[in-house]
Amino acid sequence: MVSRVPPGRVTTYGDVAAMAGRPGAARAVGNILARADRPGLPYHRVIAAGGALGGYSQLALKRALLAAEGVEAGPRRVREFARLRWCGRIRP
Repeated sequence: MVSRVPPGRVTTYGDVAAMAGRPGAARAVGNILARADRPGLPYHRVIAAGGALGGYSQLALKRALLAAEGVEAGPRRVREFARLRWCGRIRP
């Protein structure tokens, strides 16, 4: 699911869980991603509920990776979260 998140968009741990057929398993997704180390996966595009950056050991790096894709983030949250949120569907 994480590999499907388009550049310049973000999704939440809960969204990933729902897309994987496990609604309500956001914490499990977070635990899995915390241990994952597959090169090339855009882990930085997965954020906490409500647009909070959380769940990444290096928030400055996460913020920089998102910025490189045109996603602005303040100290703790992604700006324009509702517009940038991706839940597994391509917008028309």
